[in-house]
Amino acid sequence: MTSTLATEERPARVRRPARRTAAVLLLALAALVLVCLASIMFGSKTLAPGQVWDAVTGHGDTYTRTVVESRYPRTALGIVVGLGLAVAGVLMQAVTRNPLAEPGLLGVNTGAAASVVAATAFAGASGQTQTLLWALPGALLTGLFVYVIGALGSGVSPVRLVLGGAVLTAVLSAFIQAVTLSRPQVFDSYRYWVVGALGGHDWDAVRGVLPLAVAGFAVALLLGRGLNAVALGEDSATALGARPERVKAVALLTATVLSAAATAAAGPIAFVGLAVPHLARTFLGADLRRQIVLSALLGPTLLLAADVIGRLVVRPQELMVGVVTAFAGAPALLIAVRRMRATS
Repeated sequence: MTSTLATEERPARVRRPARRTAAVLLLALAALVLVCLASIMFGSKTLAPGQVWDAVTGHGDTYTRTVVESRYPRTALGIVVGLGLAVAGVLMQAVTRNPLAEPGLLGVNTGAAASVVAATAFAGASGQTQTLLWALPGALLTGLFVYVIGALGSGVSPVRLVLGGAVLTAVLSAFIQAVTLSRPQVFDSYRYWVVGALGGHDWDAVRGVLPLAVAGFAVALLLGRGLNAVALGEDSATALGARPERVKAVALLTATVLSAAATAAAGPIAFVGLAVPHLARTFLGADLRRQIVLSALLGPTLLLAADVIGRLVVRPQELMVGVVTAFAGAPALLIAVRRMRATS
């Protein structure tokens, strides 16, 4: 009789976390849909939901359809960039076991910025498309270089990663300052990109980074089980059949690709990769598979919400999304530090 009751209770216990996960993911998806609608509605001209619906179904006037269609790429880019930064943040924090880690730890932001500055100064690059084409390889090469430094010796070392990223960031920052101070025209084009913005892009920017974001997200999902094993310690992970060094190496490379694509498309945007993993852990616990899926929804939601706020607070002008996330990220950083102290 006792064994029968225990058998009946066990599936019920399994169902509860599954139901909670499904409920949280559905709420996150609903929030993302609402924020996407807000992103299409609000701007220098505010549209009513009915006007948006008429434009989407082809029944609105020409002006309204033009406004709505011009906001599609911005919204789509926010989804792609938010996903990339958030999932990269989850991977970085999992590999380094540092709750304050974010994609910028690999020097990707500075690498992209240095590449843009060099291309503008010495190759005459200009415009969003050329900026994307130059920023992406710069970000990828910087991230790979830092990874090689971190992998020297006996496997990937979080300490060497941090030190390598810090050193390379300092060197590239000095190069950026030297070029921008000596060439005012370079600084004029660089200062817009370096703040981080979703506006001013067309579908080419979305198509340029979407394949990398989708591929990176798919690889991150496949890594979830291995990262859960690595979180138990390398000996335990090996006993469970995982290969810790391989899992960490692939996770870091995936984080590099995701953050490089996001940074190349929208510029350096701070705190999304730091804050979203903490929110995902708060809602769904330590399972990295669930964290990755939830972060892929919360990242775009947070970024698009910040973009909408930036459009509303100083209308008819707007604040770039990088400025808004920087303001919102400071409290998030303090909360993360307090949580880290509470658990230590």
